Amino acid sequence: MTDQFVSAANEMRRALGMPDYPYVVIEHPISSATRRDLEQRAEAALDQGTRYIVRG
Repeated sequence: MTDQFVSAANEMRRALGMPDYPYVVIEHPISSATRRDLEQRAEAALDQGTRYIVRG
């Protein structure tokens, strides 16, 4: 999920009855990001996702 769509994602998880469902957020936009920008965002996403998995 990019940070541009967080409010929509929050609304969707509330509508689906999972208001605390975790998801990973990266910086928007993707289409104009450089390769290095994307690598940095992927590393940040991996860190976030790992924290969600580890904490259960």
